[in-house]
Amino acid sequence: MIATERTTPQPAPARLHTRPVAAPQRTARIAGLLYLVLAVCGGFAEFFVRQGLIVRGDAEATVANILVSPALYRFGIFAELVGQVAFVLLVIALYRVLKPVGRDLANVMAALVLVAVTITSLNMLNQVAPLVLLSGAPYLGVFEPSQLHALALGFLDLHEAGYMIAQVFFGLWLLPLGILIVRSGFLPKVIGAFLMLACAGYVVDVATYLLAPGFGITFSEFTFVGELMLMLWLVIFGVNVRRWEARGLHTA
Repeated sequence: MIATERTTPQPAPARLHTRPVAAPQRTARIAGLLYLVLAVCGGFAEFFVRQGLIVRGDAEATVANILVSPALYRFGIFAELVGQVAFVLLVIALYRVLKPVGRDLANVMAALVLVAVTITSLNMLNQVAPLVLLSGAPYLGVFEPSQLHALALGFLDLHEAGYMIAQVFFGLWLLPLGILIVRSGFLPKVIGAFLMLACAGYVVDVATYLLAPGFGITFSEFTFVGELMLMLWLVIFGVNVRRWEARGLHTA
């Protein structure tokens, strides 16, 4: 008989649970694309639709424009709604990327965006109101056409005011975002600095809208550059993965 040695099975080596290297890079690029969707939808709704159809102070001309291009007006509302959905997804992606830098600041950033999206979405009812008023429904027959037209423009003026209220929050969210980027080490500090400047531009615009309506200068038209820089950087370059991982290990 040949004697055989009984051997005890060796345990399998422990598997290291490591985050895939591509994860932060992919998330950053998704954030950049969502920022692009937000910019395109918001820009289309504001500059192409609202500024193209609404004539400030002229109810008859505004109503005529809406009645001539009802599909364009409706598509502007839809585009803004899509943009707000993209905004929520954007802040979720940025939260995942920037959480290792500072969870508390990332929470503040996300909360400000959610407030901004809530106000903006509810404010869209003021854009829907003119469609109801101009629908020709029988119950609206108690109003004269000129009254309906005035009410339609009044709701659009309320929409503008609501948009400025929301702007406080979609301006303020750039402050914690900018601070996180400056502290991160895996995104350029200069982008964070320009984002904080953009925050100031939005907030100052709201202040001048409420306190000095005839001021005539829109600061955010000059300070939005930081948002453009961040969007392009995320889409093209993403983040420095090695530094992102080092930051994650340091805060773990």
